[in-house]
Amino acid sequence: MYSIHLEFISIFPDYIKGRKKEIDVLAEVKLNHQDKILHIHTEAQSTHEADFPERMFLYFSYLYAKHRIPIQPIAVLSYNRKKDEPTQFKIDTPTQEVLQFNFLQLHLIQKNWREYIESDNPAAAALLSQMGYEEHERVQVKMEFLRMVTRMKIDPAKMEFLYGYFETYLKLNKEEEAQMMDQMENLPEVEKDMVMQLPNSYYERGKEEGIQEGKKEGIEEGIEKGKQEIVLKLLAREMPIDQIAEITELSKEDIKKLTSE
Repeated sequence: MYSIHLEFISIFPDYIKGRKKEIDVLAEVKLNHQDKILHIHTEAQSTHEADFPERMFLYFSYLYAKHRIPIQPIAVLSYNRKKDEPTQFKIDTPTQEVLQFNFLQLHLIQKNWREYIESDNPAAAALLSQMGYEEHERVQVKMEFLRMVTRMKIDPAKMEFLYGYFETYLKLNKEEEAQMMDQMENLPEVEKDMVMQLPNSYYERGKEEGIQEGKKEGIEEGIEKGKQEIVLKLLAREMPIDQIAEITELSKEDIKKLTSE
């Protein structure tokens, strides 16, 4: 067991090049029943850089010089280059090996997303969008992400953050969203109801289409038209009116009017 204190974006000077560097996350971990403290430095890297191992060593050197506490460095690679990347930085002279610095590495594209769908870790759910999956698996990855966060019962603020992160890297197109809606019909009823209450790209696309239409007909009218189109599609799938009202923010009376038109 342990307790953790997080420090985000630790800034320090680059004395050689005269500019400042930023460390993504520095966590201070204290093991329970022990006096030992460990620093965990996590660095997220979204593009390939040949000198990245050297930069990890420079961060390590600064942190150790400042705190004189054992450090576990971890690199999280989120770019699509599947080639194995180095996890050490070495300095040699003609007479000896002076230094060998090692760090742990999480290369997301090399991870099989299916191995993480049973996890209860919200970070694992969001990172599914950057793991290794085939093009034809995009809809299934999104579906499993929604099921994961539903099972975790995350509060709305965290849910919005996780959903936004996921959609930054994996956003379904119109045809894929329709496929996902069809797949939802095969979920157990309770699970389907919970998933449908989450942020929904299918609904958001309807709002966007309504806004575009609103340029010609008036913004408010266009948004309402977009909502109505979504209502009709959800009604066709026999979704209860109560749930449709929650998703679209239309009144039950307005929804019932659409069923009679």
